[in-house]
Formats: sequence, structure tokens, C-alpha cells
Amino acid sequence: MEGTAVAPAAGTVLNALATGTGSAFAIDAELRAEVTLEADGGVSGTIAGEPDADTALIEHCVELVTERFGDGEGGSVRTESDIPLAAGLKSSSAAANATVLATLSALDADSAVSRVDAARIGVQAARDAGVTATGAFDDASASMLGGVTVTNNHEDELLARETVEWDVLVWTPPERAYSAEADIERCQQVAPMAELVADLALDGAYERAMTVNGLAFTAALGFSAEPLLEAMPHVAGVSLSGTGPSVTAVGNRDDLERVRAIWEQREGTTWLTTTQTDGTRTR
Repeated sequence: MEGTAVAPAAGTVLNALATGTGSAFAIDAELRAEVTLEADGGVSGTIAGEPDADTALIEHCVELVTERFGDGEGGSVRTESDIPLAAGLKSSSAAANATVLATLSALDADSAVSRVDAARIGVQAARDAGVTATGAFDDASASMLGGVTVTNNHEDELLARETVEWDVLVWTPPERAYSAEADIERCQQVAPMAELVADLALDGAYERAMTVNGLAFTAALGFSAEPLLEAMPHVAGVSLSGTGPSVTAVGNRDDLERVRAIWEQREGTTWLTTTQTDGTRTR
């Protein structure tokens, strides 16, 4: 029994750490999961190019799916990704989504669960594995469904989803930041700004929302605001992505190219891509 699925990365419109309301949008960078199931035994995981990486999340995704839709099968899961780990680009959500759908495919149970509920399975696995501070249903829903989503992460409720077609610029510095280690108390101090961002996002003003979010959470999480300030005169929206350290900007492609020339003077990697509207899919 074998299954394969591919899930996209995502960028942040609203960080959910302050209030539990979050918003994210799918980015055209992908993670692939391959699952092979056997009648019995445990589950082993491998992350290509990261021999020392923690595989508990993807292994637990397989376990949750086989317990619910199979007969507790064991097997193996391997992921390979274009998404940098611990960079704020939702690599964990993409890994969970791809693994859940690949496991459902291996069980021939694709039609047994909606994609929103499949995302919830991955979110539960992330909570159990301790890799998320919020449950990250905003990130998981954007990666699973494509486009931009707004969610209540306390209830794992989808509040809004919209298809968007944006050009996206990403700057990822060399350092890494793990979501589970974020200072939640400091993030909660910017709750009034997060509530404003939520109102903007629910009104469809996603680009303005992400800029306000970026300024608030850059301060709360202790990152420099300089990359945001460099981009703001040229772009429709710019924000720290997740708990960092990546920064994403959206806008006119020519204007993003101008910002790219500025950000490329910084240490790290800068790349230009687009939003992704298809979400996670089996192959």
C-alpha cells in the first residue's frame, strides 16, 4: 500500500499567537511525502537531506490516519522539500498535510475525509508532537486548501477562504526559529493590533493586514523591522512570516524585483514565486 502527496508552503497574514485568530496564504514551494504501509509494525520516518531532523510529526500523522481509517498499519514515510525548515514558511504544516493525504491514498481512503478535516488531523499530530504553539490551523488550512484562509485556531474553525493570485517575494536569513519556542506572552501583548489585523483580513484587505501584522510581531518576537521598512514603499503588503525569521512581500512583480535587489544585499536567500491555489494534492 503506497501513497504520495504534495503540499505547498505558506506565508503569514496574521500570526495567531496573540488571539488565536490567524490567517495565511499558500506559496508555490512544495514538500512531497511518500508513504508505504505494511500490515503491522511501527512507523519510521525520513526527511531527505536532514538526517538529524525530528521525524515524530510525520510518523504520528501516519499513525493517526491508520488508526482512524485503517487497521493500525505500520510502515514508512519519507518527505523531500523545497521549503526550508524552521524558517516561518510552514514546513511542518506542509509535512503534516502531505503525509496525511499520502497515507489516506495508501489506504484508498481519499474520499473518507474532507480536506478541511484532513488538515485537522495534521494539526492534532502537530500538537501531540509539540511542534506548534497555536495548533497552526491557519497555516495548515492555507497549505491544504490553497489561496488565503482566516481561521479560529482555538476551535480549528475555518472563518474564510479566498483564491488569490499574487506574486510573492521571500527573504530567508540563515538563522532558524522554531514555532514551539516562541515567546507567547510577548505576542499576547500585541493583541489589540492582532484584532485590527483580523478585522482587515475578514474584510478582504489581506495586504494591509499583513503589513500591520509584520510590524507588530517583528517587535514582539525581537526581529529587525529593517527588511519591512525597505519593502513598504514598493509593495502591497509585507510581513514577518510565522515566528520568523523569513519575511514575505506581495505586490507588483516589477516592484518586487526592486525589493529583491535590496534584500539580496542581506545574508541569506531571496526568491521570487507566486501564490498557490490548488493546495495539497495526491499524486
